[in-house]
Amino acid sequence: MTRTFGHIERNAPATPSRQRGLDRQIAALLDFVTVSHQRVLAFLVICGLIFFLPGFFHIPPVDRDEARFAQATKQMVETGDYIDIRFQDEVRYKKPVGIYWMQSALVNGAIKAGIPGAKVRIWIYRIPSLAGAIGAVLLTYWAALAFLTRRGALLAAMTLCASILLGVEARLAKTDAMLLMMAVAAMGAMARVYLRWQRDGDDGPSGPEGWLMPGIFWTALAAGLLIKGPLVLMFAVTTAITLAILDRSAGWIWRLRPIWGVLWMLVLALPWFIAIVLKSGDSFFAQSIGGDLMTKVAGGQESHGAPPGYYLALFWLTFWPGAPLTAMAAPAIYRAWRQPGAAFLLAWIIPCWLIFEAVPTKLPHYVLPLYPAIAILTIGALELRVLSSAAWLKRGAGWWFWLPAIISVGAIIAAIMLIRQPLFAAWPFA
Repeated sequence: MTRTFGHIERNAPATPSRQRGLDRQIAALLDFVTVSHQRVLAFLVICGLIFFLPGFFHIPPVDRDEARFAQATKQMVETGDYIDIRFQDEVRYKKPVGIYWMQSALVNGAIKAGIPGAKVRIWIYRIPSLAGAIGAVLLTYWAALAFLTRRGALLAAMTLCASILLGVEARLAKTDAMLLMMAVAAMGAMARVYLRWQRDGDDGPSGPEGWLMPGIFWTALAAGLLIKGPLVLMFAVTTAITLAILDRSAGWIWRLRPIWGVLWMLVLALPWFIAIVLKSGDSFFAQSIGGDLMTKVAGGQESHGAPPGYYLALFWLTFWPGAPLTAMAAPAIYRAWRQPGAAFLLAWIIPCWLIFEAVPTKLPHYVLPLYPAIAILTIGALELRVLSSAAWLKRGAGWWFWLPAIISVGAIIAAIMLIRQPLFAAWPFA
């Protein structure tokens, strides 16, 4: 591992002796952190706070959806109606109620704690996203333990934690960071069941975990349904179908206890859907599925259309600084695609990625729930020291640094400029 780090940093200005010293310091830090799971989790929480908190309290709601989520939650708190979702005088039925409940609980808690102007402080509405981002990092570590060593799992979680896209979503009062957390929980549980089946075979025991992994899987899916609707199901379903085709068997799915699991998922998620139907008739499903989901599938909603290849082109920015390593790992990942671990992770990534590329409406955060699998695959190649040594890829690591760095600095400057604009200064959440 140490020599691998040194190989990646070969073009750094440090002398070879200094580079070896840096390698030893990094290795010593990793050895110290990975003594126990508790130490790793504490380290990841600290890193998440360091990465996500700058600007968290002061950046205004520059994303229009963030302001709409916050305003709808504010009205929910003011009216005491925690079933219906309204934005000003209109219903807002694009997403289910999950994120509004989380934000409402925090706003009510802030009011009881005596925080002045709690209902118009945007950072309070962002706390679920911060918690979801840190939770997703911790769960990526947990999921990666099914594939990697403890050190590798830590590096995979750090790769996700440092990614630009997650850093953005952690600072926005929307659904995506929390959806990521639920997706990683579900897919991590699914991976453990699948990999154990690969070791045991169809006739092997179901494992000592019993109901634990199925319970995590179906509970996470239920929470995902309440946060962003059926999107979370797509990750699990496409992965299962792809693996069934590759293995010519789907026997492992029964280890997820699908009959009892679906019933449990419905027990958790269905009551609110029934309540909103009783309150609004078919308006919720008409707007959320017909007006929002199908509009995105049929065309570029709200001028967010883009051609196929959009996410691949944007990946080099949004997954920075892990993107260059992923490019260097790609040849080894391709060679290992039939191995159970790599097959599961690729089944998690590729079908959904192709679907997102095919759908006309595209926003950068749609592919975020696929990034944990990419991070695990990348660090798996790094641990095995099979990163490509192609000169153009190694040089690309330097090229890919400058564009994200320049854009990040520009974004910070733009945010500072926006704060001074009268329009944003007049917003109640600014």
